[in-house]
Amino acid sequence: MLSPRLYHFLDERHGRYETLTHDRTVTAAATAHAAHVGTQQFAKTVMLKVDGELAMLVMPAAYRVDLHRLSAALGGSHVELAHEHEFQDRFPDCEVGAMPPFGNLYGMPVYVDSRLASQHEIAFNAGSHTDVVRMPYAEFERLAEPKTLWVTHVM
Repeated sequence: MLSPRLYHFLDERHGRYETLTHDRTVTAAATAHAAHVGTQQFAKTVMLKVDGELAMLVMPAAYRVDLHRLSAALGGSHVELAHEHEFQDRFPDCEVGAMPPFGNLYGMPVYVDSRLASQHEIAFNAGSHTDVVRMPYAEFERLAEPKTLWVTHVM
């Protein structure tokens, strides 16, 4: 089931998307495989702290974030991975680790890696470990209003 907040947001803004259901998974690569989506098109959400504030980075499942590159892209900000206990309460309508890549729904900035931005279509967790949303990247960009950066490297 889609996170209620995400569902209402997409519905109110007439978002174009489809939902996919799959067997329970916990990693982005496994979810991409279960949903029959390539790891280049599957958007994983990485939770960060940028100068002590929570932020969301959305990137292809096939890549890893380069924190040094991200810091430089953000003008030298201090960037670190957030620990689960630091953000789990921010997503009360989602299973931990399955939050959708819409930080704007949860009061935090959203950054997206340019490799994901070059995809025609993306898919991402929809608030549970069994549901995925697929939509055109342009639609995601319209709705999430992310800042695009080049901050990943191949796994």
